[in-house]
Amino acid sequence: MDLVTTHKSARRELVSNLSKKMASVFPRSIMGLLRHIGRLANRYGYSAFVVGGPVRDLILGVRNLDLDIVIEGDAIAFGRRLSEELKVSLIVHRRFGTATIIAKDKLKIDLATARKEIYEAPGALPTVEFSSLKNDLIRRDFTINAMAVSLNKESFGQLVDFFGGESDLFAGRIRVMHNGSFIDDPTRIFRAIRFEQRFGFAIDRHTEKLILNAIEEDMFDHVEPQRIRDEIISILKEKEPIRALRRMAELDEFKFLHPKIRLDQKMNKFYSAIDEACLWYESLTFKKRPIEKWLMYLMANLEPLSYKETVDLCSKFVFKRGERLRILSYKKCARKAIGLLSVKKKIRPSRIYSILSPLSYEVILSLMARSNSGLAGTRIKDFLERHNRVRIGIRGWTLKRLGLKPGPDFKKILGKVLYKKIDGALKTKSDELEYVKGLIRKRCMEIA
Repeated sequence: MDLVTTHKSARRELVSNLSKKMASVFPRSIMGLLRHIGRLANRYGYSAFVVGGPVRDLILGVRNLDLDIVIEGDAIAFGRRLSEELKVSLIVHRRFGTATIIAKDKLKIDLATARKEIYEAPGALPTVEFSSLKNDLIRRDFTINAMAVSLNKESFGQLVDFFGGESDLFAGRIRVMHNGSFIDDPTRIFRAIRFEQRFGFAIDRHTEKLILNAIEEDMFDHVEPQRIRDEIISILKEKEPIRALRRMAELDEFKFLHPKIRLDQKMNKFYSAIDEACLWYESLTFKKRPIEKWLMYLMANLEPLSYKETVDLCSKFVFKRGERLRILSYKKCARKAIGLLSVKKKIRPSRIYSILSPLSYEVILSLMARSNSGLAGTRIKDFLERHNRVRIGIRGWTLKRLGLKPGPDFKKILGKVLYKKIDGALKTKSDELEYVKGLIRKRCMEIA
């Protein structure tokens, strides 16, 4: 059952009792903080509101603690007073008239002076002028994100909805704020799809027509590639990104990433295999490295591209160094690694370790997902469950005590010990020590 059906029956109660809904959704500490903000606003003659996504999620009964507060007044001055009273940190962004409160438990609350935005050119970042709450809300992307809840004492919990966002929310409708919205900011197209698929809503006909017009006019050519990158990453971080990607394919949006990218049956299977690989990985009981699943999805999307095309895409969209290295590592090694791990003849565990240990876990799990060979998948699982957890007892100082001088040979010797232990030839630290002594004797004989 989607969110529209789930919450439609509760609409009347929610509208008249948002303060009660707030108390049921937000922790007591957050409610205390919001009431404190309302009292402080009253004291200085300001009006304070929770705005945007947290209001949308509040009405739907979804907890969202990424709180955005709009102040009709001076948000920076307000933030200073609030931080002094709460004895917490404050970060000020004077150029934008915003401040961020860093409360207890690392909770962040963004405070912004109510403002309006003026777009000088399509896709350009806007210039900002301080204004009223209504003008602040009208600059938002969709009506469901253009609602506010008052925090002032006399109106605490009152819903402020100038544009019919509440009606759209319960009708399950994504509706743009004005006809020029996608011209002002084409990245809103990605957000429309993301919200539509996250909530099980539908983009209304007029909004979809505006999207198709913007795509036909190649409006993404006017947007900084980094902003497109961020929107794609947000989609890939959704719980079920494949749904949003299918919608992107319907609207022919992949061409703005690369014309070779397609969402076909093969890609669907790859996504399902990634989900299964990650589910298996998360089921492991020992302490694991965290993985960035969205990056694995992106690797799958880039399958049709050559190595050079992938390098160019990573440069164009300015991926972070660590992200770029993992993407290119997968592109460079995937076919060869899967081939080596799929051979039917017996492979020593240390050989499996040498293939997989230089790779990130995102790449390794993507290899598992891509492989059609049960043998390769089993070997990858063995690596993650067993071989990669093997540790040796001796250290560099052990080699020093045996008379070896520090240098490149240390790493080679310790590597040989590790491989022998992975293969089961060494069991104890004493075994390791005897093996090293044997290596030293052999080396001395070769020199002599």
